[in-house]
Amino acid sequence: MTEGIRILVVEDDNDINQLLCNIIKKNGYIPQPVYSGTEAMLYLEKKEWDMVLLDLMLPGMSGDEILTKIAEQSNVPVIIISAKLDQPTKIGMLRTGADDYITKPFDIEEVSARIDSHLRRYKRINKLANTKKLIYKDIEIDTEAKTVFVQGKALNLTAREFGILVLFLTSPEKVFTKKNLFESVWHEAYYGDENIMNVHISNIRNKLAAINPNEQYIETIWGMGYRLKT
Repeated sequence: MTEGIRILVVEDDNDINQLLCNIIKKNGYIPQPVYSGTEAMLYLEKKEWDMVLLDLMLPGMSGDEILTKIAEQSNVPVIIISAKLDQPTKIGMLRTGADDYITKPFDIEEVSARIDSHLRRYKRINKLANTKKLIYKDIEIDTEAKTVFVQGKALNLTAREFGILVLFLTSPEKVFTKKNLFESVWHEAYYGDENIMNVHISNIRNKLAAINPNEQYIETIWGMGYRLKT
């Protein structure tokens, strides 16, 4: 029994919601059923969740609006479970921030396996975020001492640059929008001043290149944002 793992189930169809909650219970987790987008936002604002299962067609507030809000404020894994079969919708949701997309009608064992898989990955990322040292390629960050070394050489970063780089290393596969980065590091609302983030990313790249010009660390995902280059 895996205690304490709480999953928010956002689905307006009572039978499907119950089925998903039963799958979650069988896996040893704690489900919380909600039946509208408005209700979901109340639960998301009040508590921290380990996962969200999210339908798209909801009363009160649509699933894609909820997904956008979650992606801006949290790294919690989100699995979309929807009757929408078209490829553009799937791609759009994954680009917005969903971790997975399952179409209805779904296979119970597949949903069960995917929930477990994403929770394992989320646990690994959180464990990495809570360690004192973060390592990526030849970058080593000590989050307690607030030092950064590249190829063993000290890298001098401003507080903002340090915060951005730590964010990248704690979620190495995530694509961060400029809004994500600004609000996570500055802890202020982002009003669309792209130049601020462009300058900081450019400064980080230049400082990394000064020590190791043969490696690329941060890549631009056009129309979306930035992530660590794999």
